[in-house]
Amino acid sequence: MGTCSNCGNKYDATFRVEMRDECYEFDCFECAINMLAPKCSHCQTRIIGHGVQDGYDMYCSAHCARLEGRRELQDRATAFAP
Repeated sequence: MGTCSNCGNKYDATFRVEMRDECYEFDCFECAINMLAPKCSHCQTRIIGHGVQDGYDMYCSAHCARLEGRRELQDRATAFAP
């Protein structure tokens, strides 16, 4: 029986995630995302897809990056569309 690192729930089917030399145990992906996924530097939404990045700043989309003045960043679909 494991204990979720995020919510503390004791559960018989937890799973482990190793990230940056740390090991976490979770009872669901929701808790893993809540604890480990980066937040958009503009809207604070958890980034669970590709997002865009400029240095240490991460954004859920190029739209949020533009709202922070980062006009050079593009979403992958936009940047690589035929």
